[in-house]
Parts: sequence; structure tokens; C-alpha cells
Amino acid sequence: MNKKSLDIWHKINPVLGFIAMFVTQDVVLRFFFRKKKILNNGFSIPINSSIILAPTHRSRWDGLVLTMAMGRRVTKKDCRFMVTKSEMKGIQGWFLKRLGCFSINQLSPSLSALRYAIDLIQKGEQLVVFPEGKINKYGKKLFLKEGLYRLARLATKKTTSVIIVPIGIAYSKVPPNFRGEFCLSFGKPIVITDYLNFPIKKFNTFLNEKMTQEEQKALKNVGR
Repeated sequence: MNKKSLDIWHKINPVLGFIAMFVTQDVVLRFFFRKKKILNNGFSIPINSSIILAPTHRSRWDGLVLTMAMGRRVTKKDCRFMVTKSEMKGIQGWFLKRLGCFSINQLSPSLSALRYAIDLIQKGEQLVVFPEGKINKYGKKLFLKEGLYRLARLATKKTTSVIIVPIGIAYSKVPPNFRGEFCLSFGKPIVITDYLNFPIKKFNTFLNEKMTQEEQKALKNVGR
């Protein structure tokens, strides 16, 4: 698939986007969760920067709560999620594609998918990548996938303003329960050009530590 077809296929449908935002943020999240907390920790969106959001992944709710905290209503930008190919199948995939999500093969990412992701970064979109690669429900220690760092390094060839924002997401119960709480904690932005000499494993260890620190803050705020 060429770049042009990718742009068309993954363009956000404005009507569907508005409806999805209303249903998820004004109805579902407000009804299901009793309380929400956002810990900015002095975080502010760097001006003229290309942002990659790197949150922990504990539940299928993560995408919705992250969009509430960093979506169009807050930043005037949509969250563009990079997801696995399995999530883009059937009716769910039909909706996700029209809400700006796109798939990537974690084991062997296609050149077209990488180019599309880099194009989003270059344009200043908010790209969301879950570095753990899958839902890690109980937060057990695991190695981060290598894709995020590789992608960020490739993107620096197109723009030098790439930053990664480590984010911790926590819920009062596992799995998230009705009328429970959730909390997001934003860490200090990581300027990728400062870490270009890091081997992948070293950078992933560093990023994992930052994400874990933010998750610990979030867990404390939901009583865990």
C-alpha cells in the first residue's frame, strides 16, 4: 500500500470522530468511572515539537482515558494510535481506521506503515505507541519492544524536534471496575536527540524506568 492510499484510508472521519468523542468522554467514561485524576507534574506540551506518547498498558480502557486527557478537546490534536494488526479486524477495525488508528506488524513492520508513522510525527500529530506491545494487566516487569525507539530515531531524519512523553496509567481495581477510579501521570518529555547514541536496550531500560515511576505515582493516587 502506498503512502497516498494510507493517508486516505486512515484519515479521521470528522462526524464519526465527534460522535465517538461524545459517547466515550461525555457518556461512557463519566458513567463508568466515579473519579478521574490527571497528574501533570509540571508537564506542558512543548511548542513546535513532534510528540510520541508512551503510556503503560494495563487495560482496554487506556486508549479512552488517554484520549480524554490528551485528545482534541485538550490539545486541539487527535491521538493517533499505533495498534496491532489483530485489533484492526472486523467491525472494531472499521471504526478504528476511521478514528485515525493504524496497524503495524510488531514482528516485521512494513515499510509503508513506518513511513506513515514518521509522516504523522513530522506533521506534528500526537502518535500513541504502547511500548510494552500488549496489555500487561498486572504490571509485571517485562522488556519493552524495540519499535518505538527505532521509529523515533528514524523520525529524527525528518525533524529534530521529536520528544517522547512517558505516561503512567492506573486504575483503582484490576480489572477496572464500575464506579472505580483512574489516574494518569505525565512524566518529563524525553528529547530523543539527546539519546541517539544509546543502544536500544539501554534506552528501553531508561524509558521503562520513567514509565514505571509515573505509574507508581498514578497507583498511589488511586489507593494501590
